[in-house]
Amino acid sequence: MNSDEPSQNKDLRVVGRSEDGNHLELTDNGGATYTVRISDSLRATVNQAKLAAVLDQTPDVMTIKEIQARLRAGERADEISRIGNVSMEKIERFSGPIIQERAYIVDLAQKTPLRKTSQSQTLADLVLHRLAPRGVDMNLVNWNAAKSEDGSWKINLDYPNRDGAGTATWSFDAARKTLTSEDEGARWISGEESLAKPAPRNDHGMIFPTGDTSTSDRQAPRLVAVRTDPMQEEDNPIEAPTAPVLQETLDIEPEAKRDGVKRRISIPSWDDIMFGSKRDKDEVEE
Repeated sequence: MNSDEPSQNKDLRVVGRSEDGNHLELTDNGGATYTVRISDSLRATVNQAKLAAVLDQTPDVMTIKEIQARLRAGERADEISRIGNVSMEKIERFSGPIIQERAYIVDLAQKTPLRKTSQSQTLADLVLHRLAPRGVDMNLVNWNAAKSEDGSWKINLDYPNRDGAGTATWSFDAARKTLTSEDEGARWISGEESLAKPAPRNDHGMIFPTGDTSTSDRQAPRLVAVRTDPMQEEDNPIEAPTAPVLQETLDIEPEAKRDGVKRRISIPSWDDIMFGSKRDKDEVEE
């Protein structure tokens, strides 16, 4: 290389390697020759450029729209890169707006009251009040958002617990700002497991009222007629009692004696009602 020539940018082309194999020989349009040592950095630069050229010539399996749709649905970038044969650099280039959108949806859902009442707590407050008293480290709680095919968002919550990890999922309508529990974890955090249960019914047809009822209703439960098997009634007829079930005998009052009453009234016992009685057993001494 002629060092007396003024320094300026020149177009160089490779002639080949030097005799020792450690340098590249270059020449310009004027015929001047140059040499460049083949270093590790030069090899890495050349190989990287070659790899980039090969990747650029390889057709992508996924379009940009598909990549963004998968990111919006909650898929990780490394999964998309592996499935779609797309470089991480390309995915990260288009993932910024999607990540910001998902973070915005999570923040909006956390600030949304679970029920449409003035005293209703927000989702973030409910999660805090449910998990913190149970020793869950709130710094390890992970929120995420994923968009479904129907346009709604799924709010996913992951947190550590004694079983390893707990999860909860809500369906979130961002336009209406409504949250709906999607699994048992979400229902537990939302307090929906304490909803009122149906009124119990026993085997004898009696209904026990629940909820707000009047005093008379609570004191006198309503009885419901229960049908019995007619065949059983024919096989085992039971004679209905016709008198109160008492076992003592009433004495004749003095006024009744003056009126000519000679006998005391005998009240049939339960055995008499069930198995019949004889007339001589009904007579009582005066």
